[in-house]
Amino acid sequence: MRRLLSELQRVVAAPSRNPRMAVVLGRLLAIAFLLCFGTGLYSHFLQEPLPWMRFPTRPEGLYQLTQGIHITAGIACFPLILGKLYTVFPELFQTPPLKGFVHLLERASIAIFVGASLVQITIGLLNTYQWYPWPFGFREVHFALSFVVIGSLAIHIAVKLPVISRFWTKRRAELAFAEDTAEAEAELEAEPLDGKTATDARPVGGVTGRVLRWIDDTPAPEPVASRRGFLGVIGFSTLAVVVLTAGQSFAFLRPSNLFAPRAQGIGPQNLPVNRTAEAAQVTVSAVAPNWRLSVRNGETQITLTRDELLALPQTAVELPIACVEGWSQTASWRGVRIKDLAAAVGASQDRALRITSLEKEGGYRVTTMGPEYVGDDSTLVALELNGETLDIDHGYPARIIAPGRPGVLQTKWLSSLEVL
Repeated sequence: MRRLLSELQRVVAAPSRNPRMAVVLGRLLAIAFLLCFGTGLYSHFLQEPLPWMRFPTRPEGLYQLTQGIHITAGIACFPLILGKLYTVFPELFQTPPLKGFVHLLERASIAIFVGASLVQITIGLLNTYQWYPWPFGFREVHFALSFVVIGSLAIHIAVKLPVISRFWTKRRAELAFAEDTAEAEAELEAEPLDGKTATDARPVGGVTGRVLRWIDDTPAPEPVASRRGFLGVIGFSTLAVVVLTAGQSFAFLRPSNLFAPRAQGIGPQNLPVNRTAEAAQVTVSAVAPNWRLSVRNGETQITLTRDELLALPQTAVELPIACVEGWSQTASWRGVRIKDLAAAVGASQDRALRITSLEKEGGYRVTTMGPEYVGDDSTLVALELNGETLDIDHGYPARIIAPGRPGVLQTKWLSSLEVL
């Protein structure tokens, strides 16, 4: 078994499969996952805030930026994690397979990290297409898996810290390889393997920081790519998936947006739509002549028709719609300030609102808006979009638009506002 595993290591050895390459790719992958984790937490708590949480409303495009980074970094993880797996592939054939508790912890953390990471980025990518071919709730599983990924990553880094330290820089890596080569030759001199001695062995770098021992005379396979070539492939692949998809999040990359599911400027009134009026089952209620917007504060309540809302002082703002799926686009909105409607029922600006839609069902039919948004001059009950009456798919007769909020909280087809 020992000879077989060593032979397998020899067969899969390549210049790009060494500890230095594993550390370089590991650094990039860790940065990408930490960016995803931090921006993902921000998005989660925007949608489900704890009672004490307050969020900035400026800059207006803050969520547009954070969620764009979240999706783009997640997509970049695909070539990075595949490259890392390619680099560490020879470790599958370690001999002995387990060397103690710490080694068991190391291999278990890697298995959990790789499995959870692949599931996490895959379901995240499919979410951008709003395709859910699984029986579980995406939001709940995606949130829980983020902690599994980061936790197993932390364990992996802690266990591998000595190797990471040895190969963190190019100079350290050269010294480490020289030390391991000398140590392997000394081991073979002291204990020949299958009759082979140090003069029969050709050492090459192994991903653990130890040296793989080639123990027969069969010539090693010629590498298909150099280290520089391998890094070039990973770098080009990462850049390609970012450039070809990030145009849905960042306007300056719009011309290169070939594969992302949402293109800027496409849709009713030149704005993409996630959930249509038909899907929300409001095609009748949204255009009903008896529609009224109810605004209530305790016992005080007013109801307003659309014409009455249009008769109130109107405010125009430029704000982005930024959705959790990663796409975003800035548009021109016009309507009545939320703070003015709250004041009309005697509410102060430090109060939260419960917002209800005409939708028949859905996780965001009823949402809560914190006081930081209620008191912001740019938070509107929007009645017009890009100089035109709201299209029904964009929330006619009235919708919410606020700075720095996820698109799922920019409630369409408003029914009522209640001061909490």
